[in-house]
Amino acid sequence: MQPAPSTAIESPYAWWRLGISLMLMTIGGSGMYSITVVLPRIQQEFGVARGDASVPYTLTMIGFGLGGILMGRLADRFGVMVPVLVGAVGLGIGFVGAGYAPSLAVFCLAQGLFVGLLGTSATFAPLVADTSQWFDRRRGIALAICMSGNYTAGALWPPVMQHFIDGYGWRATYAGMGVFCLVSMLPLALVLRRRPPVQSVAVAAGGSATSHASAHPLGLSPGLLTALLSVAGVACCVAMSMPQVHIVAYCGDLGFGAARGAEMLSLMLGMGVVSRLVSGWISDRIGGLRTLLLGSLLQGVALLMFLPSDGLVSLYVVSGLFGLFQGGIVPAYALIVREYFPPQEAGGRVGTVLMATMLGMALGGWLSGAVFDWTGSYRAAFLNGIAWNLLNLSIVGFLLWRASSLGLVKRWRMGGAAA
Repeated sequence: MQPAPSTAIESPYAWWRLGISLMLMTIGGSGMYSITVVLPRIQQEFGVARGDASVPYTLTMIGFGLGGILMGRLADRFGVMVPVLVGAVGLGIGFVGAGYAPSLAVFCLAQGLFVGLLGTSATFAPLVADTSQWFDRRRGIALAICMSGNYTAGALWPPVMQHFIDGYGWRATYAGMGVFCLVSMLPLALVLRRRPPVQSVAVAAGGSATSHASAHPLGLSPGLLTALLSVAGVACCVAMSMPQVHIVAYCGDLGFGAARGAEMLSLMLGMGVVSRLVSGWISDRIGGLRTLLLGSLLQGVALLMFLPSDGLVSLYVVSGLFGLFQGGIVPAYALIVREYFPPQEAGGRVGTVLMATMLGMALGGWLSGAVFDWTGSYRAAFLNGIAWNLLNLSIVGFLLWRASSLGLVKRWRMGGAAA
């Protein structure tokens, strides 16, 4: 049976649903960025080193990544509304619990288990996979719009939270965030109760059967391609996390204050929204692999630019450029999965690859803090990020070479995205 026109692929309802997903990801993304704002307060309150104060962020991102697989499979089986409802409750409990945490260990538990694993993860991979099934010709820009919610959260929440932290303290601010997430997300989740329509069978190669592409995407086994994309995701996000996680603390160390750092983080992620939208438009024309290669190359350039920048103006400029350069990287992974794997595997495959990107953010957030503790400077941390970015470039370059040697890039450009 064909879906009704009002709920079909790229229908007005699909765009309305995309808007709701954008709102949910913006709200749920607060769990990812809140810890970067309170990191200096956590270090001071619990009397720990910078690396130890970075552990809650690491655990949050690990929970975020693992939860992506769990929530993605839950969405594949029951629909996306169910994991989003779970996420609303998880964020409510997690923020309130972390706000009243008597020790760093309890704070870590609340962040990792409730905010990360059961909360924010539900508003990322499941929404991305769901969006990919409501669009075909404009899938790249649709995914970019959906995933821009993650960066909209980064642009919105740091200055908002910093304002309330300065006025009421970080504990009251955390509790307030928990109540807000619960009250706002529950009614929005109900809008997503409809299941996506069944799509026709086609692949990025332009006309071969899905079963063949699923058996040998890019001439590789599905497991090997997923593993390579996952390693690439870890590598690029270790590099990406250095400025995102530590810019507030970095500005404090330079004497500019945490408020200036929060503004730079907001600028960085605000420009990331622009980057994601532009990259989505580009990816509909050149494909996910080339978009990923372009974003990774530009991210490496931005990281190099941080090395000589220690003035207030230069840091604002480079932070903005960093956001503008790297914002399209993570959506490209979701698009690549949908180009080379069938729709029925969307939740699990997208969740797995996006989990790897979150693990990269987790590893990079902790590793940058640890490198700072070892060296007393963030310069070595930036160099570490550049090295990981080179690993990402090498993997993506190999996959693009495979696609070119098999003629898949040329066919994709002639026929458009047909996944």
